[in-house]
Amino acid sequence: MVGSLVVDGPCGADEVWDRYARPSRWAEWAPQIRGVTYQGELIVPGAEGVVHGPVGVRVPFRIVAVDAGGPVRRWAWEVRVLTMRLWLEHVVEARGTGVRTRLSVAGPAPVVVMYRPVAWAALRRLVR
Repeated sequence: MVGSLVVDGPCGADEVWDRYARPSRWAEWAPQIRGVTYQGELIVPGAEGVVHGPVGVRVPFRIVAVDAGGPVRRWAWEVRVLTMRLWLEHVVEARGTGVRTRLSVAGPAPVVVMYRPVAWAALRRLVR
């Protein structure tokens, strides 16, 4: 199943991109993330890490693609949850004085459906 969300907000596109591009900042806007183990400062294709969630949950990930140039920036990553894999793509686009972010998630339908409200809350915080 593929699910997608679009969220607009007043934050500038450069700041939103920086919040995405630096895994050390993910916990600032994603309440489900307690921390991230990642070797670099910025996301780069092929890099791997671990998202640390509530109650000791550890979610390994791999950055698949990053396009930081142009007016529309995007990045994609793959996460592994138990035996399942999810593919997520994030897009950042300036909109007037604010920003629009889009998220597409592909994976098993029950996981995509359950992740939707969590992702929506995080994206609202991301763009504020």
